[in-house]
Amino acid sequence: MDFFDRQWATYRAVVDHDLMQHRALTAALGQALEAWLAARPAGSAAPRMVDLGCGDLAVMAPLLRGLPLGTYLGVDLSGPVLPRAAAALGPVPYPCRWREQDLLAWAAAEPGTEPVDLLHSAFAIHHLSDDDKARFLRLCRRHLASNGLFLWADVFRPPGEDRPAYVARYVDRIRSDWGVLAPEQQQPVIDHLSQFDFPADRDAIRRTAEACGWTWQWLWQGDHRAEALAVLTAA
Repeated sequence: MDFFDRQWATYRAVVDHDLMQHRALTAALGQALEAWLAARPAGSAAPRMVDLGCGDLAVMAPLLRGLPLGTYLGVDLSGPVLPRAAAALGPVPYPCRWREQDLLAWAAAEPGTEPVDLLHSAFAIHHLSDDDKARFLRLCRRHLASNGLFLWADVFRPPGEDRPAYVARYVDRIRSDWGVLAPEQQQPVIDHLSQFDFPADRDAIRRTAEACGWTWQWLWQGDHRAEALAVLTAA
């Protein structure tokens, strides 16, 4: 088993055992999409969706198969995961494209002629620095239609908690609550979050988003003061 497959097997174990509450998160996401679709004006064109950090779609695929989309673009920095995502999604009645790209590079690119109606990102934006998060929010606002929706699922820090305290708390959670994973599976997760995770302070990122022209609302918050789902719309 090569490095990618070993890392992805650990990720799959985290999802399959619901260690980050993906099930509750996906249910909240589905409810938000259902309400948004029902509120769209009659005769609206089928929505165009971009999924930033789409991963292998093992969790999202059932939800996506039921959406009346016009187009779907899955973007992920990891090229090898995109064929897995396409296979997980399977045949759908709308065109799908797959792109190996950094999400900040996607945001920085010139918007297409047709704006995005639905933007989704799950557990990807927290890898950006705070400055790059602000830049991302400024830039991706240009891509979204005026009545579009941005659903952001991620890990966030409680107001006032600094990153070292967050990392220490999350590492304790892994070691005490993730016993279903062997220590050799836990350690890569710990190493990754210690080096690459920069979750935003919940209050600070809301203020940043509002300064970038967004309206912010929390839709779901998990049980561990980390995972959460926010909906952003044009202010």
